Amino acid sequence: MNAVLGIDGGGTRTRASIVAGDQVLAFALNGSIKRLRVGKEAAEENLRALLKEVYAMAGVTSLQAASCGVASATMPGTAEWITAVFNDFSIARSEVVGDEVIALDAAFHGGPGILQIAGTGSNTIGRAPDGSRECAGGWSSHLGDEGSGYWIGLHSVRRALRAHDHEQPTKILERVGEIWGTSTLEDLVNLGDSTPGPDFAALAPAIYALAEAGDAVAHGVLQQAAADLVEFVLLVRAKLRSKHGIVGEVPVAWTGGVIEKMASVREAFIAGLAAAAPQMPVAREGVVSIDGALWRANKLADSAN
Repeated sequence: MNAVLGIDGGGTRTRASIVAGDQVLAFALNGSIKRLRVGKEAAEENLRALLKEVYAMAGVTSLQAASCGVASATMPGTAEWITAVFNDFSIARSEVVGDEVIALDAAFHGGPGILQIAGTGSNTIGRAPDGSRECAGGWSSHLGDEGSGYWIGLHSVRRALRAHDHEQPTKILERVGEIWGTSTLEDLVNLGDSTPGPDFAALAPAIYALAEAGDAVAHGVLQQAAADLVEFVLLVRAKLRSKHGIVGEVPVAWTGGVIEKMASVREAFIAGLAAAAPQMPVAREGVVSIDGALWRANKLADSAN
């Protein structure tokens, strides 16, 4: 059986699928394999448990090829430890690439385009017809990642504290206190300012719910998130044009829970691009990143034949 494996190693969970041709043999979920998020031991335990599960579901003991996309692919040692695990599971050919690579290939199958990632973190990647890439944003949760879930959570608290000083109404601090289990504003600030601190990205769904309920401060944060994502796409578009001689428009795709699950962000993002570049094709549905990993794994398997 010519079966291959695709893995999408996200910040909070990891997806794995085994396919043979057009037939999906198995699909499974497990925890993150990002060492920076869960630690070395937990990351490897999660990957091994996931592979055992997906192998059992597919009824296989070996595979022709595997492609794994993970956010920390360029970190020293990441590709090595994942490859070592793959070898233990009798995978003939494998690769470990950035999560943006599999998302690009899910959207464009090796061709040109611009991908906006907006999940726990954010990043904008454009690929020219010759395969070269231009990027904007993605400078980590502490230094950038505008428009991401983490950014939304952090800046909602910041703006809510400013609103508190100005005696402007918002329910953000009340809701965050409920989530964090803090009983006073001082406790909330101390926890928010602690190291390593709480998971600000986990606040994003609550901020979205408040915005939908009419909270002006929460709504303003989401609108700024969408505007930042639009700005990054247009910046990458300009780089592709100036550096690679692209004259016409390239398509835009997107992935990540912020755009996928927050309708107001998605609508503002698409509307902002339409206003700035009316001829630019923008996807109406999100990219399924694991499809790119499977496409790449099939390419790996084909190159061995």
